[in-house]
Amino acid sequence: MMKLAALAAIAGSAAAFAPSTGGRAVTSLAEKSVSLPFLEAPPNTAGYVGDVGFDPFRFSDFVPVDFLREAELKHGRICMMAWLGFVAVDCGFRVYPVPEGFEGITAVQAHDAAVEQGGLSQMLLWFSLAEVFDLIAVIQMLEGSGRAPGDFGLDGGFLKGKSAEEIETMKLKEITHCRLAMFAFSGVVTQAVLTQGPFPYV
Repeated sequence: MMKLAALAAIAGSAAAFAPSTGGRAVTSLAEKSVSLPFLEAPPNTAGYVGDVGFDPFRFSDFVPVDFLREAELKHGRICMMAWLGFVAVDCGFRVYPVPEGFEGITAVQAHDAAVEQGGLSQMLLWFSLAEVFDLIAVIQMLEGSGRAPGDFGLDGGFLKGKSAEEIETMKLKEITHCRLAMFAFSGVVTQAVLTQGPFPYV
């Protein structure tokens, strides 16, 4: 009996090394992300201008990429203007007449001053109204209107007469600057608060 059990164990272990004849599918290695080579490239972002496979949380698996690109462009454009405005204040630029209580303040101090004066409440109101119109455009885009993400028809004529390749290049430049601006604004605010000094906040 003992010999029979030993023989069965040897046969079983040998079978583990035998080639499989079953119909199990062989999975190939997925394409790796350019920006995060230790992760798989998100398939839904392929074909978008500026795609480098950066979606570590895989939002593109369950959120429409057009919506994500709209949000990326919006935040990037806001940050480009915000960085310029923030630094301009600390370089001494002012819109005259300067409201009472705004004389000689830094960009960091301007937030609290604008809350007291009521300016931020007005900005919240007007930006909320703009968001309503933006939401309508986004809903129509997601329903197949053909509108490209972030396109409000405000190119100022810069794209008139441009080839498709030149337009793609301009779109790549914009999304690259948008991404840089989001980092830059976060950095400039952090550095300004830490140093409490004037530009360049060192």
